[in-house]
Amino acid sequence: MKGKEYKAALEAMREELVAMARWVRVTGQRIVVLFEGRDTAGKGGAIRAMSEKLNPRQCRTVALGTPTEAEQGQWYFQRYIAHLPTTGEIVLFDRSWYNRAGVEKVMGFATDAQVNQFLDQVPIFEKMLVDDGILLFKYWLGADQEKQEERLRERLDDPLKRWKLSPIDLAARDKYDAYTAAREEMLLQTHTEWAPWTLVDFNDQKRGRLTLVRDLLDRLPDTAVEPPAIDFPDLGRKPLAESYGAIQPIANYPEN
Repeated sequence: MKGKEYKAALEAMREELVAMARWVRVTGQRIVVLFEGRDTAGKGGAIRAMSEKLNPRQCRTVALGTPTEAEQGQWYFQRYIAHLPTTGEIVLFDRSWYNRAGVEKVMGFATDAQVNQFLDQVPIFEKMLVDDGILLFKYWLGADQEKQEERLRERLDDPLKRWKLSPIDLAARDKYDAYTAAREEMLLQTHTEWAPWTLVDFNDQKRGRLTLVRDLLDRLPDTAVEPPAIDFPDLGRKPLAESYGAIQPIANYPEN
């Protein structure tokens, strides 16, 4: 997709996103969006496309790092619960609790028993969230192996993107099929009526972002809420000195 075409389409959707955020604030909704996918799929870009024009005090991104020793001893979902939204908030998870069924499973950071327990518990956990009124959206961003290799090479060659390339990313290159098998099992076990997965093709990232944002907006109820009226009297144009006081050299100001 050409950049000009993409920007025009995204700008129109961003107006809808701003209206959606106003609706969330006024009605006290809580929205959680999970962005999952292989390394380089485009999760960060999709999150920026959705959140860039929204109030960062209302819409926040959660991207948790490696669990601390204390967190490793907690119930698995515990550290994610702390980041769930309150009324009027939107939370975007750049990877989520599904790490356990993906990277942790494939790279051996979790035992088979831990993974199986997670797959048993996550539908129940998400049912609790939805029953409590949270609007939960789960997206898997798909990219084929050839495209992943191309993007990993771009990260390696671009000094501004090199920080994105981790040892885990490199190790995962040899486990493409294992990640595919883990994803298929995860989808089979956790695609539910109350928290379904939506798979989006991100081989073309621009088109993928537009598809994802459009899907999210279309799945929400009517979000039309008139913005509050603002009394903004016309004060007229005044000369700079009249508006701000006479401009004086710093030397003329009192030392105190």
